[in-house]
Amino acid sequence: MGHINANELKTRGVVAIEQALADKPEAIVSVRGKERFVVMDLAQYQHFRECELEMALAQSRADLQAGKVARESPEKHVARLKSQT
Repeated sequence: MGHINANELKTRGVVAIEQALADKPEAIVSVRGKERFVVMDLAQYQHFRECELEMALAQSRADLQAGKVARESPEKHVARLKSQT
């Protein structure tokens, strides 16, 4: 994983990001010596988002198969949610 410090980002801008990502999928941005942010190519970000959505879909399918579902009207659903808080 590449590294960029905040000062380098301020002075070099997008060029610093492009260079940090030239041979790595992500780069960490450090602020005052502490790792604070991750930057990545848009295609890499979209891949991560797709993976998250696939995981959520798999969990939903598993819940359906395990019977962890409620079939109710929207009004009953809202009432049940309010009663749980």
